[in-house]
Amino acid sequence: QVQLVESGGGLVQAGGSLRLSCAASGRTFSNYAIGWFRQAPGKERKFVAAISRGGHNTYYADSVKGRFTISRDNAENTVFLQMNSLKPEDTAVYYCAACLADYYYAYVTADKYNYWGQGTQVTVSS
Repeated sequence: QVQLVESGGGLVQAGGSLRLSCAASGRTFSNYAIGWFRQAPGKERKFVAAISRGGHNTYYADSVKGRFTISRDNAENTVFLQMNSLKPEDTAVYYCAACLADYYYAYVTADKYNYWGQGTQVTVSS
């Protein structure tokens, strides 16, 4: 299995930036695609971004396209989410997750992920 720990969340003003990290340990990290999801109070968990096993392909929700960038360093077993031009609507708990399945629909679907971190809070003030 894979253990995932998120970090880097916090409070930021609208228009600011944050960089989230997802540190992994356990079985071979490069076997898994990694996704970021977020969940606001009273709402369902939603897809944010994902990166394929080797880092060659990335995917983004329409709401964050052009503002967020996902990347991975397999040598360090870490995935990053650079978040720029943050909006109050981005406020949520952000989770990273590992997905053994290797196809697009799995990447963007929370139920397809095998392992989850405990989340990190991101709050964007107006």
